[in-house]
Amino acid sequence: MQDLYPTRGEKIQRLERQDPVVHNEDRDGLSHDTTVRLRRFERDGYLFLPGLFHEAETTRLLREAERLKAQAESNADETAFFERDSGAVRSIFAVHDNSALFRAVAEDPRILTLASDILGDEVYVHQSRLNYKPAFSGREFYWHSDFETWHAEDGMPRMRALSVSLCLTPSLATNGPLMLIPGSHATFVGCPGETPPEHFRRSLVKQEIGTPDQESLTRMASRRGIKAPTGAAGSVIAFDCNTMHASAGNLTPFPRTNLFIVYNAMSNRIGEPFAAPRPRPEFIAARNRVQPLPRK
Repeated sequence: MQDLYPTRGEKIQRLERQDPVVHNEDRDGLSHDTTVRLRRFERDGYLFLPGLFHEAETTRLLREAERLKAQAESNADETAFFERDSGAVRSIFAVHDNSALFRAVAEDPRILTLASDILGDEVYVHQSRLNYKPAFSGREFYWHSDFETWHAEDGMPRMRALSVSLCLTPSLATNGPLMLIPGSHATFVGCPGETPPEHFRRSLVKQEIGTPDQESLTRMASRRGIKAPTGAAGSVIAFDCNTMHASAGNLTPFPRTNLFIVYNAMSNRIGEPFAAPRPRPEFIAARNRVQPLPRK
């Protein structure tokens, strides 16, 4: 398969995106609100949907997230990753496989329909995870394009995937909210550095290989700035697989917990990694247990 997005070479490469952002070619039957959303997503590379889930729903989901965190703290589990300094739980993967509640979120029409409309195909969950930022000690997630990693290490061929981040706690300007660079999804930044074996064990704690250079980030941010949508628990940010994003550490007394669900088009299923010795595990990148999600 031709590699349209080479990365992990000797130097930074900036390449024009070769894929559509919105893959739905037939928009005539869509509602006005959906059409507006798709245009905004196409332009910005993300959508912010405040209050999409109700308080009672997010309260229940947060309890489930806390249950899984307590379980990870007491039992060794390969799906959990911990901060190097504090030992606090940083992320738990494959939560839609291990929790009926989170599986229901992945299949919820409020986000599944949006993902299908953008990707123009049946979709499946490429990855799901909970990200935790405890009060006072939650660490940062450095700038990156998810697609760069999914392409290099998982073998995702094209830019036909997106992430949905559901805030299970309030996302404040001060507690390390998700930051995005509008318009950055139009440029692929191929990053230098050979991918070592089992790279995910380090990168999911602190990513260094596969991160863009400061000049590329400065160019992108200088055009349209940096956005950090904030809102109550239940707010959702949907963003393109190639949108540059990051989040700062949390020094506040207010923890931040987010549920991430990554949707990939069935026509874009992953193959052999483009720039890694071997694929990442199934619980990080679905390869074998792939089924289209049912539309309700």
